Amino acid sequence: MGKYDSLKLENQICFPLYAASREIVKQYHPFLTEIDLTYTQYITLMVLWEEKKISVKDLGQKLFLDSGTLTPVLKTMEKRGLITRNRSDKDERVLIVEITKEGMALRDKAVDIPSKMASCSKLDADDAKELYRILYKLLGTE
Repeated sequence: MGKYDSLKLENQICFPLYAASREIVKQYHPFLTEIDLTYTQYITLMVLWEEKKISVKDLGQKLFLDSGTLTPVLKTMEKRGLITRNRSDKDERVLIVEITKEGMALRDKAVDIPSKMASCSKLDADDAKELYRILYKLLGTE
């Protein structure tokens, strides 16, 4: 093995992860365009459809996003009437995000997106499940 082999793109685990992530998000694009959402707005709504109300800090942890990335997304979503952002009654430092009726209504329009995406995948169900497990292991949440 040569001195610089570790620098070859083909020897980097980060590169196929990066490229696959970009490809998957690109495949989401036509489905999300139909309901006027970006991918980040979509995953934010996925959390809110389940939680209904959550602090920005907890939302960021669930999505692996920092507040600098999340804040402009939330501002846009609030302008569209999909969410509200308010200070906590218990602690003014805590910002709470809550889904609106309009945000909940998008769930019906988005319900088929996961199955549409599954049909785009080159992985069978077992491979997809294994990849999911490995990726969450990488993220340290397994």
